[in-house]
Amino acid sequence: MKRSILSLWSWFALGVIVIVWTPIVFVVWIATTPFDKGRYATGYTFRRLCVLHQWLNPMWKFKTSGQLPANKRNPYVMVSNHESFVDMLLLSHLKMEMKYLSKESILRIPLVGWMMKMSGDVSLLRGDRSSGAAALVVCEKWLKRKMSVMIFPEGTRSSDGEMRSFKDGAFVLAIRTQTPMLPVVVHGTRSALRKSDWRMGDAKAEVRVLEIIETTGMTLDDVPALRERVRDAMIAEIAKMRLAA
Repeated sequence: MKRSILSLWSWFALGVIVIVWTPIVFVVWIATTPFDKGRYATGYTFRRLCVLHQWLNPMWKFKTSGQLPANKRNPYVMVSNHESFVDMLLLSHLKMEMKYLSKESILRIPLVGWMMKMSGDVSLLRGDRSSGAAALVVCEKWLKRKMSVMIFPEGTRSSDGEMRSFKDGAFVLAIRTQTPMLPVVVHGTRSALRKSDWRMGDAKAEVRVLEIIETTGMTLDDVPALRERVRDAMIAEIAKMRLAA
């Protein structure tokens, strides 16, 4: 009963915040678009919504660790494991802006999807190869505008908490544009919101920034090695986080 009541409160709080935040993001978008080609201000404003909601949610305790780049406007191809829909809310606590590669269905959600579009998040139709290729082209345009992009290389959420195999897209993008990669790992979000359950759960979740991996001089032949290098580093870090939890 307590969990249901707290979940109702948290969903209500999220709904109110989204309604209030949408016109704020719209004003920032209109005011900054002429000179902010990377939509940095719009995206950063939008993602503060997630921070506010976590403060109002008594069941969730989020934290960040690791070292973000000194210059957050240097572009990176960022990759993260994917435990839960809540991952995106947790990642928004990182104090830098990035454009998310996200399912097209999420960008269709009223208000939230509108803010994602204003922020420049990239739409992807899962299972459609042409959509995936087009999405990477859009990501490349953001990188050229000095904006980082965030990709979940597993493609979908893990059903058992174990990291799935990685798809090549993020690594092809990084090598093709000679952009450094910035891996991050999330841990603890599975209990925050489980599949097929509207109720939220108690969660102490963390996002940790790992070391930058340079791609200068790599060719597309190096994609498999880069992919496994990044995945191995992320698996090792998650193991440490689980031991410390």
